[in-house]
Amino acid sequence: MTLANRAILHSPMNDRSPSVLMRLLALRRTVVMGVLNVAPDSFSDGGRFLNPENALAHARRMIAEGADIIDIGAESSRPYGGAVPVSADEELARLTPIFRKVTGLDVPVSIDTMKAKVAEWAIEAGAAVVNDVWGLQRDPAMASVVARHKVPVIIMHNRDAADAAIDIMADMEAFFRRSLDIAERAGISRDCIVLDPGIGFGKTPEQSLTALAQLGRLKAFGLPLLVGASRKRFISSVVPSQPDDRLAGSLAAHLLAVENGAAIVRVHDVAETVQALRVADAIRSAQ
Repeated sequence: MTLANRAILHSPMNDRSPSVLMRLLALRRTVVMGVLNVAPDSFSDGGRFLNPENALAHARRMIAEGADIIDIGAESSRPYGGAVPVSADEELARLTPIFRKVTGLDVPVSIDTMKAKVAEWAIEAGAAVVNDVWGLQRDPAMASVVARHKVPVIIMHNRDAADAAIDIMADMEAFFRRSLDIAERAGISRDCIVLDPGIGFGKTPEQSLTALAQLGRLKAFGLPLLVGASRKRFISSVVPSQPDDRLAGSLAAHLLAVENGAAIVRVHDVAETVQALRVADAIRSAQ
């Protein structure tokens, strides 16, 4: 990250200054969010970063590779089922050894949680963004926590189960309208909101492909879009593969997502994604 970009991200906050979200978007390129899972059962890298030293080293590596933000989660939300729910106390026990160390590094940190208690603890420990995989619709206290602390929130579309019979885009649009109504009633400013189509979450592989292909429809909300297609199962529906062997498919999905309007991508493979995005930017500039 350049000195100029650091200045954008770390200039003092006051009532008139933009949120961390606005500062990231002001970089005028695709924002890269690096994934740091400290849960034992995450679908791709479960258990690899339970050791705090390993987790901190991985965060540092992603920052060195070009991550603009680190997204830390301590409860697997495994989009294909099989996730083991944990209490807020267990989630906090996993976060406590590592979280403040990562927030002390050179980039903003987001907390990936669906629990208001965890989100509030994380914000007080330095989190700059809340990433809610249930879009303010699972924990009724989440919206008030976000509003009270005036932090950006990522509202992700989700369903309890995939249903091949539904129109996934219409379902997504209705979901986001409900979430935005919750946000407005809680007092969350629209310039603190990002929408995430939730690739793989409550969707068949075919519906995930549709969500990526029709991502542009969500631009009607007038809000930044985040896409997290990294290593997701829909890639294997096209070319059979295990999560660790889906880098090429992840890059293809994210490059097309950016073409269709994504401002932020959430990824496991930071260096490769940054290189792909920068080369794509250079080619567009050359045109």
